[in-house]
Amino acid sequence: MKKIAIIGGSGLENPAILQNPETVNIETPYGNPSSDFKTGKIEGVDVVLLSRHGRDHSIPPTQVNNRANLWAIQKLGCTHIIATTACGSLREEINRGDMVILDQFIDFTRFRKVTFFEKFEKGELNHTPMADPFDEVLRTKLIETAAEQKLNYHPKGTVITIEGPRFSSRAESNMFRMWGADVINMSVSPECILANELGIPYAAIALSTDYDCWKTDEAPVTWEEVIKVFNQNVENVIQLLVKTISIL
Repeated sequence: MKKIAIIGGSGLENPAILQNPETVNIETPYGNPSSDFKTGKIEGVDVVLLSRHGRDHSIPPTQVNNRANLWAIQKLGCTHIIATTACGSLREEINRGDMVILDQFIDFTRFRKVTFFEKFEKGELNHTPMADPFDEVLRTKLIETAAEQKLNYHPKGTVITIEGPRFSSRAESNMFRMWGADVINMSVSPECILANELGIPYAAIALSTDYDCWKTDEAPVTWEEVIKVFNQNVENVIQLLVKTISIL
């Protein structure tokens, strides 16, 4: 029996997408998760919804307790994770409102706990493979559904996760482009790493809201612009989530 965890990013934290929602609180060895969990069903499938930045969006990216979030998701018996995130586009062809079904990440964070393994037990060297960190089965389902729904999407893309909460300098933005990153955000790679350590298939839908600051022919990104564009396109993300979960 599948049970899907949705980690809702900026602008996607509304439990109204669930049928018969209930609230569950989980204690973890790593402290408190970002929010309580809303449990319910989507098209008959058990779903758990977590608000990455808290219900009132009070938790900055660096302070998100990713280890508590992922440990609690496992404790709740979730078999798959689909994350949503706003992102900045580092490519001309990735327009505002486009969705990117991520297939690679670059972790450019510096201050976060990015592993459950703080020590190795005798005889156990826990070096988790991370060559292809996003689950291919989940990615394929998201891509097929996006195509069927005629959504504006890109079937692959590399995200670079920065520390935040500040946005990039122009020099950084151009450097990330040179490194091969397609989009930029402040959340995905710690989650993805920890999900892989726990063996939970993880995929992410990144919604492009801006062009960071590498483009010189328009104003650099602002938080107000991020939320404005996300809210204009959030129904497409919800549509993709609901349809994909219904066929899982």
